[in-house]
Amino acid sequence: MVLPMNFWLLFAVCMIVSAIGFKNYVWFISLGYGFSIAAQGLAMLLMYREGLTLGTIVCCVIFVAYGCRLGGYLAYREFKMTSYNKNMKGEIKDGKTVPFGVKIAIWVTCAVLYVTQIAPVFYRLHNGSGTNAFTWIGALIMVCGVTLESAADIQKNRAKKINSHRFVDTGLYRIVRCPNYLGEMIFWTGVLISGIGAVQGVGQWAVVLTGYIGIIFVMFSGARRLEIRQNKNYGNDPEYQKYVKTVPILVPFIPLYSVEKYKWLVA
Repeated sequence: MVLPMNFWLLFAVCMIVSAIGFKNYVWFISLGYGFSIAAQGLAMLLMYREGLTLGTIVCCVIFVAYGCRLGGYLAYREFKMTSYNKNMKGEIKDGKTVPFGVKIAIWVTCAVLYVTQIAPVFYRLHNGSGTNAFTWIGALIMVCGVTLESAADIQKNRAKKINSHRFVDTGLYRIVRCPNYLGEMIFWTGVLISGIGAVQGVGQWAVVLTGYIGIIFVMFSGARRLEIRQNKNYGNDPEYQKYVKTVPILVPFIPLYSVEKYKWLVA
């Protein structure tokens, strides 16, 4: 399978944007992630400006809005929320002891993931497939996902302002313990659906599914890390013990209450 030149250009965009991780290790997967998605949305609008349709414009604009929202929120949390940084001190590696070669590997791997994530929309543009019903269905699901993720972040911030030392179990957190991650998975499911009828052949589907499966894996891995951290911080709280035994960790109505034991969920 030969990847088109524009795909490599998007990969280069991700490499450039996510290189911010060399300043701070965690930025490879936080600021670098959000702003890479936004940059790719903008890049596709420019690269395919001659063949854009209303549906593909909407999808690309959603990428820009999604990435700027996520990147902006993470930047605000990083630089303005002193309580968050104080609580997370020692919980997140600073990267100072990580070998440079490992950082390079993470940098490249992240860029590969980011470019394959947007592949359904990319192939719709590259293949000149225009807009069909799946484009609009996917776009609607994308909007639902980013709305859910945004609402979860807002609710958590408000709850932490009231009591920064208590776990959050209000609002969307009554449905699942990681509603922001759920929103993320819904968003990328919408992206996947938007490519139906446009993605062609085994090779293109292999690229698309690499990105989708990759981000779903990352979300479950993130849920596992959060669960371990919360068990450490709130494990002796009877209310927390009741909460984690009755509210699913990531997917509503699915009785999966813990992923801590799945050690292969490491990303």
